[in-house]
Amino acid sequence: MADELLIERSGPVLELVINRPEARNALNLAVAEGIARGLDTLDRDPTLGVGVIAATGPNFSSGMDLKAFARGEVPEVADRGFAGIVERPATKPLIAAVEGYAVAGGFEVALACDLIVASREAKFSLPEVKVGLIAAGGALLRLPRRIPYNEAARLALTGDFLTAERADALGLLAAVVDPGEARGAAGALAARIAANAPLALAATKASLALSSVPEPEAWPAQRVIDDRIKASADAREGARAFAEKRPPAWSGS
Repeated sequence: MADELLIERSGPVLELVINRPEARNALNLAVAEGIARGLDTLDRDPTLGVGVIAATGPNFSSGMDLKAFARGEVPEVADRGFAGIVERPATKPLIAAVEGYAVAGGFEVALACDLIVASREAKFSLPEVKVGLIAAGGALLRLPRRIPYNEAARLALTGDFLTAERADALGLLAAVVDPGEARGAAGALAARIAANAPLALAATKASLALSSVPEPEAWPAQRVIDDRIKASADAREGARAFAEKRPPAWSGS
């Protein structure tokens, strides 16, 4: 069970890898708990800056494990929700590396990430309406914020597939790569991001989330974030490193 979610670290980047290729990486409780533990580590460790969620095998995830669900198992974890991520993702940036199919809850896990890197052969869908359900794991809330409403509504109401080419044209993807290269490309992007100050990365993510808040509320909220960052040791280190023309040594404090 412990091997169904692999956690691997490469410097300041933490990779969470769904490892159930024989079940099309369907999301069960073990995977959800593993993702939640990984996000806890990412949030708490000041030396980590970015997380990557990937999967082994040809597909990202087929969504909730229906066989496990039929046995009474629900892949939810406390306040992080479905798959251990959709209701409370990490405070630090997350990148999804998608190969093959990201369907239903699998698509929702990708949407819980800040950036999506996908193979040219990747396909996304929300087929819940075909079986009398709704995509209640965040897709109906997040997808209309990331692509035009009409496109999001069409996908959610029809259950049709969205190709990587179309997803890229709609601005949903951070990068499109050749098949088999999504995880490597996501890791490279994560390393570029993680070269920056960890506190500033988390604060930037928090500020980006304010983009959907009315400006009269967003400015005071961003000011609180900005004041905290300006008072940090990393902000002083960044200024010194710039003046001394050397790479900064981030402490995450």
